[in-house]
This record gives sequence, C-alpha cells and structure tokens, in this order.
Amino acid sequence: MPRRKLHLNNVIAVVGCDGSGKSTLTVDLISHLAQQRQVEWLYLGQSSGNIGEWIKNLPIIGASFGRYLARKAERAHSKEASSPDTLTALVIFLLSLWRAHKFRRMLKLARRGVLVIADRYPQAEVSGFYFDGQGLNSANAQSWLARQLLKQESRLYQWMASHLPTLLIRLNIDAETAHTRKPDHKLSMLRDKVRVIPTLHFNNAPILDLNGRDPYPQVLDAALTAIHAVTK
Repeated sequence: MPRRKLHLNNVIAVVGCDGSGKSTLTVDLISHLAQQRQVEWLYLGQSSGNIGEWIKNLPIIGASFGRYLARKAERAHSKEASSPDTLTALVIFLLSLWRAHKFRRMLKLARRGVLVIADRYPQAEVSGFYFDGQGLNSANAQSWLARQLLKQESRLYQWMASHLPTLLIRLNIDAETAHTRKPDHKLSMLRDKVRVIPTLHFNNAPILDLNGRDPYPQVLDAALTAIHAVTK
C-alpha cells in the first residue's frame, strides 16, 4: 500500500461490482452536475476490448497476429491467465499502461478545474483486473521478463493509488442480485467481486458506501448530496 497520499480536487470515483448500478449512476451524476459546472466522464477500467481493436489494426503485425494478441488481452481479465506466458504478461502490462494513460488524463482534467466522474478506480491492495488492481503478481510472473514487468506494473499502481479521489462512492450489492441484472456475467466472478471490493480501503480515501439494492432515486440523492458537500 502506498504511503504517500495526494488528495485530489474535482475527482469523484464510482466503484462496485458489475450490476451494482455504476454506469447508471455515473451518467445521472453528470446529467445533474453539468448544470452547474464543467463535468467529464472517464472510464478507468482496463478497456481490453479497445486495446484489442487497436492491436488488430496495427499494420506491421498483421490481422491474424493482431487477433491472437487481442485474445491475450481478453484472457488478461480472467483467472485462467494465472500462469501467463511471456506474451500474455506483456499484454497484461500494456493494459495497465493504458489505464495509467487514462489516469494521467484524469489528473490533467482535474487540474484544469473540470469535475471528473470516474467509472472505477485503480487500487494497490489486491492484485487482479477484476478488482482494479494490477494484472501481474509474484505467483504468475515466472519468467525474467514477467518479473521485470511486474516491478514496473507495481510502481504504476502504487503511483495511481497514491492519488486519493475527492470522494469515492462504492455501490454494494450481493452476487445473486448482480447476476439477475447481468446474466451474461459469470456468477463466480460476481461472487469474487462482492467479496473483495467492499474490503478495499483505496489508501484510506474518503468513501461513501451505498446499497445498490436500495431504491435508485434514494441512491442518486445520497450521492449528489455527498458530492455537493465536498466540491463546494
């Protein structure tokens, strides 16, 4: 866990398991807050689908090899990648570089006075892309290159986690309700998320815990009230 703490202004992060209502809440927060100031939405997840498309479109490597790397990018989200080969480790690292790139963009926006609503937020407590932690760990970084990438990736996440959002809104939900809302998601994955995400401290950032099963107008009102209190 990073010891250094940089308290950010103008950054509201929304975290929680899939199906907890993150996407709906971030859209509605922007709709309400944009009436008073400049607001931007930013997704701080891995975006493996986007980077996979980017890889496939690179002219030098070719479409077939691009598709192969894209599959590696998709595997990076899964527990099946617990013992990645060197190429998979490299793709995992590229995904973390992409997240860090978006994180730097968030910092620039916040410094300009733009209120950023971040969907997800990186943390350095628990590894695993499921939990917005780093993708590599000491157990699965077996080759020399993977170990070097692990060190660099760890520094990236320590750096990102040292920046505390103005407020982090965490939507809590049970796995069964989440699966009802997101039936295309694996129940085992949702159970992992609802087990781990509520335990994260995000370097002791200010956290507002809300129940994602509560009536949505109540959730939205509580989130807006808390945001107004910290962004005056």
